[in-house]
Amino acid sequence: MPLSAAELSRYHRHLSLPELGRDGQERLKNARVVVIGAGGLGSPAALYLAAAGVGTLGLVDFDRVELSNLQRQVLFDTAAIGRAKAEAARERLLALNPEISVVAHTLTLDAGNVLDVLRGYDVVLDGTDRLTTRYLVNDACVLLGKPLVSAAIHRFEGHAMTYLPGRGPCYRCLFPEAEEGVVASCAEAGVLGVLPGVLGTIQATEAIKIITGIGEPLVGRLATYDALELRFAEFPFTRRADCAVCGEHPTITAPLRTVASCDTADLSSVHRLTPSALRDRLASDGSRAALVLIDVRDPQEFDTCHLEGARNIPVAELARRVGELPDGCTPVFLCRSGRRSLTACALAIRAGIGAPAHLEGGLLAWAAEVDPTFEVAGG
Repeated sequence: MPLSAAELSRYHRHLSLPELGRDGQERLKNARVVVIGAGGLGSPAALYLAAAGVGTLGLVDFDRVELSNLQRQVLFDTAAIGRAKAEAARERLLALNPEISVVAHTLTLDAGNVLDVLRGYDVVLDGTDRLTTRYLVNDACVLLGKPLVSAAIHRFEGHAMTYLPGRGPCYRCLFPEAEEGVVASCAEAGVLGVLPGVLGTIQATEAIKIITGIGEPLVGRLATYDALELRFAEFPFTRRADCAVCGEHPTITAPLRTVASCDTADLSSVHRLTPSALRDRLASDGSRAALVLIDVRDPQEFDTCHLEGARNIPVAELARRVGELPDGCTPVFLCRSGRRSLTACALAIRAGIGAPAHLEGGLLAWAAEVDPTFEVAGG
């Protein structure tokens, strides 16, 4: 599709680059890029890709905006607190560049939907902060033959790499396996607010290079950044013949199911309660007696704030403490944003609890829709 007169003006600085030019800009216009996670990394990546004129941008995120996000997640402002990230990000990107199309995928990426979500895009950017999702996205990209630009951050450091089908190693070649929780999350360990800006911008740069065919992407190279020392380094790595997904005899031939990445079918029996629906049921004596509120956040989060009558069983302890759930009641799992509570539902189902419930959007949604005085800890 050719560039319009308005686009010729908007992208004039790109058109002035001989390496990019009109042909490169038209490739950007016709490209489809999906960003996994509209957080610290996804924010700068999506903003720069929108500004660069990528024709279709997809955003995958199930979370809601909270105050502690604003220190680094530059897609959002204070007015967006409590809103679904994917939807709020879509509005911001269209305000920046109305010439493009933005698709908001407000969902939890899992083994049951990842191939369908990624199949319609040309390039995938992974900015998730969960290892299980990182492996899920990597495996899906290898299986689909999709280019992937992956990045991660921790405290004052970050790294980035690019996978191109048939040209180099994948994420599993570099990190064959790791357990969730080995590396502390941003909420637990903290992160310098400007750090994801550097790595997210690198991701956007890689995507633009892949689409337009200019430069040399980070294939077979892990780029690292130390903000405290202001040092970049590069570590070459090669494809592993025994890689479980891209090796000579792969054992991963379909996206793997994990507790943190559950098949949609596993969760079909989950009652997804909106904040207003839970409020109404709690206000009804008959309905209230049939519910037990289980807050699956960490104890320090629970101690800071929790709903009246809720019990605290951290999600990491739920599998061995599932016997503490009272018989004859429907457990309603609660967490900050709805992610851990959905994981808790999967654990409960696998333990034989037929129809657990969880609070859609978590306590952040409760604060936004039911009780604005309720201040949610963590983030």
